[in-house]
Amino acid sequence: MSEPLKAGLSATRRVDIDRDRTISFMGDDCRVYSTPNLLYDIEMACRDLLLEHIEPGKDSVGTRVELDHVGATLMGMWVDISVTLSAVDGGAVCFDFSARDAVEEVARGKHNRFIVGIEKTAQRLKAKLAKAQANTAS
Repeated sequence: MSEPLKAGLSATRRVDIDRDRTISFMGDDCRVYSTPNLLYDIEMACRDLLLEHIEPGKDSVGTRVELDHVGATLMGMWVDISVTLSAVDGGAVCFDFSARDAVEEVARGKHNRFIVGIEKTAQRLKAKLAKAQANTAS
């Protein structure tokens, strides 16, 4: 762990836009960074920043996203995703983010996450699974 979790912490991650990160439904000439993959990469950039500052046995889950995907990034380009922790309220954290390729801004928005204990979360999910299985058995 490095410095404590506080507003203002930031990180930037460069992502290479390969074929798996692009849309396919408009043909090969229009392969651009897909919004679902962009969102995933933003979430992982936020999560990775948190993991540098929270204790072992903890992780985080996404709870809300505001995403404006404002520019198309072609396959073969890169995108820099910059995330900044804007608020910390107990386990609830909020990030501001932006993404740019070599030409323009491609995305901006906010992302909320909640810090959880991995073991406690696993127990809660096992209990939910047991309830679901009981409901389908009856």
